[in-house]
Amino acid sequence: MIVEGQGISDVQGFMIDMDGTICKGWQVIPGAPEFIQELKDRGLPFVLLTNNSSASRESYLRKMMKLGFPVRMEDILTSTTATILFLQGERPGKTVYPLGTPDFLQELEEAEVEMVEDGADIVLLAFDRSITYEKINKAYHLLSAGAELICTHPDRLCPTESGYDVDIGPFIDMFRSLCDVDPVIIGKPSRKMAEMSSRHLGVPVENMAMIGDRLYTDIRMAIENDMLSVLVLSGETTPEDLKGSLFSPDIVASSVKDLQGFFQRF
Repeated sequence: MIVEGQGISDVQGFMIDMDGTICKGWQVIPGAPEFIQELKDRGLPFVLLTNNSSASRESYLRKMMKLGFPVRMEDILTSTTATILFLQGERPGKTVYPLGTPDFLQELEEAEVEMVEDGADIVLLAFDRSITYEKINKAYHLLSAGAELICTHPDRLCPTESGYDVDIGPFIDMFRSLCDVDPVIIGKPSRKMAEMSSRHLGVPVENMAMIGDRLYTDIRMAIENDMLSVLVLSGETTPEDLKGSLFSPDIVASSVKDLQGFFQRF
């Protein structure tokens, strides 16, 4: 059931987190496909977002379709997509040393991002399940020599079927400490992710609702960008976390299943 709620009359589109909100690994959150179908049936614009940069956009599409979600490629935006757009628009011609999975590297290659081993302008840190000491050490030396640190997202944990895995956040902390760098972070809660989603849907940022399971990324991004914030308790955040949080959502629900029919009021 909805445990808290307020103003939805200005909502014209939805940003919906994936991991922990509509699925956990390969487990579907009950009611999530039906909620997405309801938005489609009513012609309400939405985009599925993820900060996870270990898998490609195409991989996410295949996964969502296998899980029974009625989505298309254009319904999915990842922090990798946002990072590539940032590099193309704000760091044109810069070389990067990437720390990421094969899927991540393939997306960079397809976008014609120049990747190098030595003398890179940018250390590009993604969620890298294949990370090694050699990669970390190479990045350290590049950053120490003046390379810029750009990170796809700030998440500290990644939800799985059985719990949580270590994500990119602790590695950002490590490089901050070792190299005294101030990284550029692209994914949620950065406004860059909100703006990209807004442009993609053709809906002003302030007329969007953000539905997610994390206070420090999903809800923070919504609050800082004047969006309606909707927290679901199906992922990382617990009721106890909510009590002590600096970020207070407009709406709290146990899961997206409880949101079915809720937005019919506007």
